[in-house]
Amino acid sequence: MKLLVDSGATKADWIALDDDGNRLFTTQTLGLSPEVIDKEEAIERLEARFDIYNNRKDVSSLYFYGAGCGTDRMKDYMTGVFQEFFPNAEVTVKEDTYAAAYATNPKNEKAIICILGTGSNCSYFDGEVLEQKVQSLGYIAMDDCSGNRFGRDLLRAYYFNKMPDDLAKKFAAEYNLDADVIKHNLYKEPNPNAYLATFAKFLIQNKEDAFIKQIIVNAMQVFVDNYITQYENAHEIPVHFVGSIAFYLKAELAEVLSKNGLKLGNVLRRPIDGLIEYHKLH
Repeated sequence: MKLLVDSGATKADWIALDDDGNRLFTTQTLGLSPEVIDKEEAIERLEARFDIYNNRKDVSSLYFYGAGCGTDRMKDYMTGVFQEFFPNAEVTVKEDTYAAAYATNPKNEKAIICILGTGSNCSYFDGEVLEQKVQSLGYIAMDDCSGNRFGRDLLRAYYFNKMPDDLAKKFAAEYNLDADVIKHNLYKEPNPNAYLATFAKFLIQNKEDAFIKQIIVNAMQVFVDNYITQYENAHEIPVHFVGSIAFYLKAELAEVLSKNGLKLGNVLRRPIDGLIEYHKLH
């Protein structure tokens, strides 16, 4: 049995394939980012899914593409976790940008690959290897234009009284904005980045509002300036995206990229289905 896993900070999509590439089962766990959870929490999240736990000894190959796995230390850490849980598996751990690259660009052509979901990332793919000019320092310092950054922007706008009154009333009606509740989720609960990203739903639902539209456009321009245009050939190759933020704000993304002379490529909400086709081809 082969397992393909695409994990962000919020959730991880799992697909099990037999030796002929046929799908055996699909499932989902909470995210397995080593930046925000420890080994004990990772094991608990694996054990919580019966289909994963029950088949753990039958797995011969595990391909894990995960947020927070951009350094050798984090790759080695997650490899150790999986080798302990799947005792008979050959484990391959790569950062989640590779899942995005393979899913959006199955022919392995030159492209810029971006992730805009709970977190964000951007790399240049030369057809074989991903090159990153900006190493992520995690959700607190970076993650421009991500779900968690949009959540932070909305909370700040609300608490600094910058949000228009009608919008603020809608925001307060949809979420518990009590300061103690927010601080508890940010500083006492695991995955504060995933908590912040829950507010991005409001941003997407109200994207036609002028105030919200400006937040979106400004964030996308920052992402273009800080990430995409760091690559000298950015204007010559397509820019592919995966993630819920990119998927639901595709029109706004296309507009901002066009203004910057950039070519929008494929936009996928989740790379997992594309990964199946990639692994069948390669």
